Amino acid sequence: MVRDFASTTLASIPNMFGRLVYIASLRDLSSGTYEHAGLAALYSPQAVQESLECCHYEIFLKILETPLSIQARDLGECLQGMVGSYHSTLSHWREMEAYRVLVPGNTPDYLKEFFFSNLRALLEILQAENSTVRSNG
Repeated sequence: MVRDFASTTLASIPNMFGRLVYIASLRDLSSGTYEHAGLAALYSPQAVQESLECCHYEIFLKILETPLSIQARDLGECLQGMVGSYHSTLSHWREMEAYRVLVPGNTPDYLKEFFFSNLRALLEILQAENSTVRSNG
């Protein structure tokens, strides 16, 4: 099931952070339960939960294993693809720390903090690049 989900649904999302945002959006924040109508029609709730949880964690770890320069480009592409202007999305992510909901529920605290630290740095880099482009443009 995980392979099928990854090769169809996730493969259509062009960047790692986009995949992470998508799979995190399938999780109910109050219960931690993942919901996907297509998978639920084919598999048991337990199988869907375990598979999506596993997939979420794998994507999260893959991002952490990726060099920061590639993460910065990938995150920039993800944010540019969101509704609204890139500048306002970038500001919202920095100010509201919207990225905190992206972490899988079973993540050890040290990896959460590592991810949050990386995201803060990446967003600062993207903000600086955006400010330079805006002032030179």
